[in-house]
Amino acid sequence: MKADTAWRLACEGTGLLWRGDYHNARQLLQAMARRADARPRKRSREPASPAEAFHLHRMAQAQRARSLGMLLIPVEAGGRIALRRAPDVVEALAEAIDGTADADLLDAPFVLSLRELLGLIGAHEWRRKGVLVPALGARIHPWYGVFSPIRGEYLDLIARVPLPARTLAFDIGTGTGVIAAVLARRGVDRVVATDQDPRALVCARDNLARLGLDGAVEVAAADLFPSGRAPLVACNPPWLPAKPTAAIERAVYDPDSRMLRGFLDGLAAHLMPDGEGWLILSDLAEHLGLRSREQLLGWIAAAGLRVLGREDIRPRHAKARDADDPLHAARAAEITSLWRLAISA
Repeated sequence: MKADTAWRLACEGTGLLWRGDYHNARQLLQAMARRADARPRKRSREPASPAEAFHLHRMAQAQRARSLGMLLIPVEAGGRIALRRAPDVVEALAEAIDGTADADLLDAPFVLSLRELLGLIGAHEWRRKGVLVPALGARIHPWYGVFSPIRGEYLDLIARVPLPARTLAFDIGTGTGVIAAVLARRGVDRVVATDQDPRALVCARDNLARLGLDGAVEVAAADLFPSGRAPLVACNPPWLPAKPTAAIERAVYDPDSRMLRGFLDGLAAHLMPDGEGWLILSDLAEHLGLRSREQLLGWIAAAGLRVLGREDIRPRHAKARDADDPLHAARAAEITSLWRLAISA
């Protein structure tokens, strides 16, 4: 089948079950991706606002993912791919389904999107090799479905802002445990790191044990805050108020800014009177017209908080310099900030 035909059928919603050589399947997927990424015909009109450009971009991303996901490959019971020259992916599959509702997936034959399989393989390699975090001077090993700390600038902020105290800190929504690890490495005696995702909790515990910090950091299941108060409460919520379309996107997209607002609304009740709350947040949503600075400051004030100060840093990722990116103007202007918050007098 020619790539043009495969791409047309996939766009129409037809699943394509591949029975040939595995590497040829990858070549077909690459050819389909090239067609998906081809420069579209000029729109009848340009987006009326950055927010509309963002939503159109998200819609195009979703359509691209859905169409490329139509190329399917057969997997035998036990996790072996039934194609010539296929790699051994049993371990990668087992890691992805461990502790989930699909834990029995390998008990019978099934079909899997090749695009999703490549994502599983990439996640397995990240978990095996780890991601170097300069602020730690060590590697963090993200698990499948747990957001990887590939953007390090916010961790540089965590590493350089003066600590209000070294006795206790809360890390809200810990994910891989990277912020808790940075705080512990900076000399905080005890850190309580929370998350409500079971996979993130196990991932964080694994990373902290690898770093020899499991004695200094307690990882606890909680919806935002643990019990009690701390002189330092840190949170890096998802930065964009939009609906995630996959589990991994929950670290990026926060519908109606629910986690951000939940952190702000609960902070005063979990912060010591002279303590600081550290909110790590990009202003990309502001440049996209999804949230205003006035809204953010209003939420801070309504939660009984005041701003002590703010440390800023510019992103270093490639998209900030990519003039062809549909959201380039917003990305080029983006600043990541650590907001130092305190209880209002």
